[in-house]
Amino acid sequence: MAVSHYYSRAAQGVIIMKDFAREGHSSHTLLLKPGQSLQLATLTLHNMDFLFPRLLLVALVSSVCSQDKLSMCMDGKHQISEPRVEGKLYEQCSPWKDSACCTANTTEEAHQDQSYLYNFNWNHCGIMSEPCKRHFIQDTCFYECSPHLGPWIQEASESWRKERILDVPLCVEDCNNWYDDCKNDYTCKENWHKGWDWSTGTNLCPRDSQCRRWTEVFASAQHMCENIWSNSYKFTALGRGSGRCMQMWFNGTNPNRRVAEYYLTGDAETVAMATGLRVCACVCALLVMMLR
Repeated sequence: MAVSHYYSRAAQGVIIMKDFAREGHSSHTLLLKPGQSLQLATLTLHNMDFLFPRLLLVALVSSVCSQDKLSMCMDGKHQISEPRVEGKLYEQCSPWKDSACCTANTTEEAHQDQSYLYNFNWNHCGIMSEPCKRHFIQDTCFYECSPHLGPWIQEASESWRKERILDVPLCVEDCNNWYDDCKNDYTCKENWHKGWDWSTGTNLCPRDSQCRRWTEVFASAQHMCENIWSNSYKFTALGRGSGRCMQMWFNGTNPNRRVAEYYLTGDAETVAMATGLRVCACVCALLVMMLR
């Protein structure tokens, strides 16, 4: 008589383990994504006692390896390890108070012209206008405080942080408004992540550069959003409320949780792109140990 055992771990819909025993044989399958499976072994029931604990080990440890990407903090310079309630976040960062990866002190520093956070000087080409500066403060709040950036977190090569964000889909209003409010300002660089003169301890324009009007350095809102922080952001034509793009600006309930959930539970290609399938690497390592 056929005997079947079904083990499932539904986190992100990535790992499903099955163990079937039929007519004295068992087939063990690891399903990585819908339609893709890896046949582990076909063994007699006499070997079930040997294999069964290892299957449970894979299911158990993979749950530890796979981070909760829906609510997590990146391993950056100032973020805390896990999201938590921070009721005293400062001014523009206050919308994240119910679930934040930043502290009150970090958010207060984010509002300073040249804070200890990164020693970055907004006024490297004259005094930055207040409307423009508001967007960079909001950008800092979003980066430091957001607990729903998991789908876009990648390993970083910089010495000062272990992780970064890549291609976060920003709502069109956020990019367009940012660009419009800065279009009369000046800068000397297209990519603000690297290439500065740090000889004084803060960022200065490189010797071979000159200050130019914003619209000369950045031809469009898309050009600015995607280049200013080394592709941390991705320009989209999607609007706020679509549930498909991340908002830097919001009040009340954080709308970005729903967006992260969409990218984590979408079709197989979207999930692969958004998560980087980190969990697969972890499971593969477990399989190597298990099958030795």
